[in-house]
Amino acid sequence: MPGQVVDTESAREFMREALQKITEAELAAIADECLVKHERVRSLLARPSGAPPTEPELRALLRSIFSTRRRTTEILDRVGAGPLAGWIGDLVAPRRPVEARFQAFCDRLEGFPSSVSYDLAGELLHFTDPERYWLWTRWVWDPKTRTGALPLVTMEEYDLHAPSVGAMYLRVGEATAFVHETGRAAGFTRIGQGAFGVDVYLACVYCVYVYTTVRMRMTQEFNRVIPPLPELCRRFLGVYKMEI
Repeated sequence: MPGQVVDTESAREFMREALQKITEAELAAIADECLVKHERVRSLLARPSGAPPTEPELRALLRSIFSTRRRTTEILDRVGAGPLAGWIGDLVAPRRPVEARFQAFCDRLEGFPSSVSYDLAGELLHFTDPERYWLWTRWVWDPKTRTGALPLVTMEEYDLHAPSVGAMYLRVGEATAFVHETGRAAGFTRIGQGAFGVDVYLACVYCVYVYTTVRMRMTQEFNRVIPPLPELCRRFLGVYKMEI
């Protein structure tokens, strides 16, 4: 077991910063919207009949994920609806260890940026079964730039990197679980009634990071282009104007 994982004081400070730009009621509303997204994703990917999603359903699904929204047509054109539906079925069916399924799915998307493949895999797993699987997107942890919400609220000594994308998914899950449990005790991930409080919290952390970074690097005119925190949080979580 690792030592202390969560930098509790930094984690609290990010929540204090976020609450200057969003109300607790709106945080709960976003968590509820994540629950709606989960129900819709599950209805497509975990049908009792086992029928795969159709091309229009896949298109709506891809457009409800932050990193694939603008790549939807490219992904469907290059992969094809039939193969993609089959790969997704293999990913979400719990017949093998999750790290093996995650790795296989990402390997099949060779040719796309790695951030697209692990974002897509992480979203599909998490929103199909949020009690079993966690969220990994580039704004949660980007191994290429070593940035994201998780390294902002975990101890510097805690290494999220791993030798493979499947193993890294497990590391992200471990860190997310620590943030969730620490946050529940301290109050900053007790958002909404479902399993999405930690997602909303991490999205808020990254929003605060984005605002701080942009404020330092850009003029006030550019700052005005960035959406307010509630909208930006929804965009990161794929619940802003959901199409699924």
